Amino acid sequence: MQDFAGRGAFVTGGASGIGLALGRAFAASGMKVMLADLDEDRLDRAVRRLHQTGAAVEGVLCDVSDRAAVMAAAEKTFAAFGKVHVVCNNAGVGGGGPIHEVRPTDWEWVIGVDLMGVIHGLQAFLPHLKAHGEPAHIVNTGSMAGMLSPPGMAPYNVSKHAVVTLSETLAAELAGTSIRVSVLCPGWVKTRIHESARHRPARFGPPRETPLGVIDRAAQIAEQLRAGMSPDEVAARVMAAIRDGDLHIFTHAEMRPALEERFRRILAAYDKAAAFKR
Repeated sequence: MQDFAGRGAFVTGGASGIGLALGRAFAASGMKVMLADLDEDRLDRAVRRLHQTGAAVEGVLCDVSDRAAVMAAAEKTFAAFGKVHVVCNNAGVGGGGPIHEVRPTDWEWVIGVDLMGVIHGLQAFLPHLKAHGEPAHIVNTGSMAGMLSPPGMAPYNVSKHAVVTLSETLAAELAGTSIRVSVLCPGWVKTRIHESARHRPARFGPPRETPLGVIDRAAQIAEQLRAGMSPDEVAARVMAAIRDGDLHIFTHAEMRPALEERFRRILAAYDKAAAFKR
């Protein structure tokens, strides 16, 4: 997609962090933008500030783990803009701990937002994108946790690995159509994802009391996030990827050696399989 002006965009997790940065970038390119988020106060502030710049931006409350809420947000977006051309399934939460200590409700919450939220977004918007037939682009937010598997983050890792393969599958299914797909796999970005439990829906129960060792790890993660890449830089890379039709979007080149080490281990296992003799 090369022409953004006048086209519609929908962004979940749009009240802050990467989602808000995407909204700003799309608006600056002349797009009409619907920001969807669960945090009503932040959403209202984000919309007001963008209105002050002259942007054509609206907001809709949406819990992406609730399929009906995503469907309703999509209908509101169609009513407001007519057509949507860019869909960013970006909303995400963090969660983890040692695998044997992670409660079923913690798995349900993280997977409900980070994976099912993406699936709900695809099911809400894909029929519309296919129907209008114009150039369109879907961006699903994964993570480097979806390419690697850091310890103590199993629910997050599992959901992000799933988002990567979901996006790759969708890109294959849509090959030859006017719709392109990207999966965004950032490293450390200056966001508040480490505080995501503050908006955990009641149906998932309260967050568990965090053990001391996990608190220490959480503090390290918070520090790395504070020192992370600007969300606006991430958004600029997403804009470039949409223009170029890229499937994979990486932001932190310094993480390449860790990914290469994973691939080395996988290829070594294949070499072992080839050489195996009973």
